[in-house]
Amino acid sequence: MSHSSSKSGRVVAVIPARYGSSRFPGKPLAMIAGRLMIQRVVERATAAALVDEVIVATDDRRIFDAVQAFGGRAVMTSPDHPSGTDRIAEAVRGVEADLVINVQGDEPLIPPRVIDALVAKMRESGSEMGTVAVTLDPESAEFANPNIVKAVVDATGRALYFSRAAIPFQRADGEPMPALWHWGIYAYRREFLEQFVTWPPSPLEKCEKLEQLRALEHGARIQVLTETESWSIGVDVPEDVAKVEALLKKLEQK
Repeated sequence: MSHSSSKSGRVVAVIPARYGSSRFPGKPLAMIAGRLMIQRVVERATAAALVDEVIVATDDRRIFDAVQAFGGRAVMTSPDHPSGTDRIAEAVRGVEADLVINVQGDEPLIPPRVIDALVAKMRESGSEMGTVAVTLDPESAEFANPNIVKAVVDATGRALYFSRAAIPFQRADGEPMPALWHWGIYAYRREFLEQFVTWPPSPLEKCEKLEQLRALEHGARIQVLTETESWSIGVDVPEDVAKVEALLKKLEQK
């Protein structure tokens, strides 16, 4: 396989996993239907056909040991990173990778097919970065929820903006439009990732607390893959574990 061409090239998925989550300490080690959450995420990423290697990037020895114990690959990273992206950039130093996929450590149901679709999308696009969004009903409670990030894209599927606000806003006489719910999975071209982490947090990023805005403020292009039938559920708080287990049961019955 040629590693020089961005059309093929080596794909490494990195899962940032911190122990100290304010809303759910020790979250990566939470049990979900008998398996550690971080193990479920590693298994999903490993099942993606276009991913060559999966690495867990952590700042905690307990997570590192747990990943080693189930046969995964983990690397210890600095506890001082301001963002998951900085942790990922450190984790892939010295690792051969043309495309780096950031898979969130709290997405135990992320479909491997979506990871593959994002890799394929990056191979055909000239964008520096890529991510995924799913269609969202503007009438739903999620649309108004600031914890659910909305994306707005141009005619070619590139991101115009991401916000915690309910966008696009439909005026009384405005045309209805489906909204896009942004999933926190990212693809970065290797050179861009290395550049990105040298930039200080940008004004919009500091305002909305969304690091992808740093890329947009620097003029980078973010390709958004819009998924219609996929479903995943993130784990933010301990109560989410039961929701994931219920969804897992439903998926397994299918």
